[in-house]
Amino acid sequence: MAAIATLEGVPFLNLADPTLSTRSKTVKDARADSWYARTPYGIAVLRYDDMRNLLLHKQLRQGSHAWPAHNDVTGIFADWWARTILVMEGDDHTRLRRLVNPAFAPKVVSGLRSEFDTLAIELADEFTGKGSCDFMKEFADPYAARVLCHILGLPKEESDHVLHLSADMGLALGVAFKENEARINKATEGMYAYADELVKNRKTAPGSDFMSALVAASEDGERLTNDELRDMILMLVFAGIDTTRNQIGLAMATFLDHPDQWALLGEKPELAAKAVEEVMRVRPTITWVTREAIEDFEYNGVKIKKGTTLHLLSEAAGTDPEIFPPGFDITAERQRHFGFGGGPHHCLGHAIARSDMTVALSILPARMRNIRSNGDATYLPDSGNTGPISLPVAFDVAV
Repeated sequence: MAAIATLEGVPFLNLADPTLSTRSKTVKDARADSWYARTPYGIAVLRYDDMRNLLLHKQLRQGSHAWPAHNDVTGIFADWWARTILVMEGDDHTRLRRLVNPAFAPKVVSGLRSEFDTLAIELADEFTGKGSCDFMKEFADPYAARVLCHILGLPKEESDHVLHLSADMGLALGVAFKENEARINKATEGMYAYADELVKNRKTAPGSDFMSALVAASEDGERLTNDELRDMILMLVFAGIDTTRNQIGLAMATFLDHPDQWALLGEKPELAAKAVEEVMRVRPTITWVTREAIEDFEYNGVKIKKGTTLHLLSEAAGTDPEIFPPGFDITAERQRHFGFGGGPHHCLGHAIARSDMTVALSILPARMRNIRSNGDATYLPDSGNTGPISLPVAFDVAV
């Protein structure tokens, strides 16, 4: 296909439309026609090689900083968002990442695994004997919340409240951001109250846990400021609960469409880590990764102007037929997916997320045999950050 010289004459995808799925035939048809499409926000990048290249492109910065402005949203969430490590660039981003990296060290993450096992088994014991459940309500939601509460040192009894705050904040990453502005800001205020209490407690009584490591984060005497700590804790809770619960829910939704793969996972739980990667390739909760042009440049024959937003569509890239054969196979060797982003902004908490999801997918298949849908599921819009709201599932009880 010849290079396209301008932004005209290529497909248009209305990513602002909550009824448009980023997994739809419309998107796949656009991918077949062009490596990119026009959108209300800028450009959508649709193919694997282009997403990989642009994640690392030197003329692009992290683009999510503009998301509140794209949606004409102001308030405490937008103010916090502008300060987060997610959207920072240059020396500020490097400094924060360097200071908090010890809290995500392999020995810290590996020390959490046994508790993830305990939490998953406790929740599974509550519903796997009855042959049906709302998977989100009875497993994915409480599991993600309790995992985060354990990491942050909050009592398990607080998990429901923290879950609701995180879910409300998570509405900011969908296309209904503006209509939920007040709800999102209220949840952000509530989450700050938790952050303040956590910082106070860990400074007066530090331990050997993840939160104490974060509060103690320093290098050559340099430490996170109190405001940086608060902002970082909000990011951890917000991202750690909301994206994890959504991704676990999307894993179950994917396996409902591929029950043979679920049965295989029940027989071979050692495939759970690969199953996490395969799910994130075909059904990522983060449906796009955002970049912004910091200067005019040309890519693949297209002139991209400074300030242009690029949404790099994770599922479109992860199912690009030029790279991946069709199908869902937890035994296959694949090229890497982009569910955790890439480049300098690669997700800080990816090892924790991979670990807690791997635990869930290693335990549940052996206890939930012959899974099938048990009613109508409900979902967040299939763009921005997405996932099930409710997911009724029936299964045979293991004996």
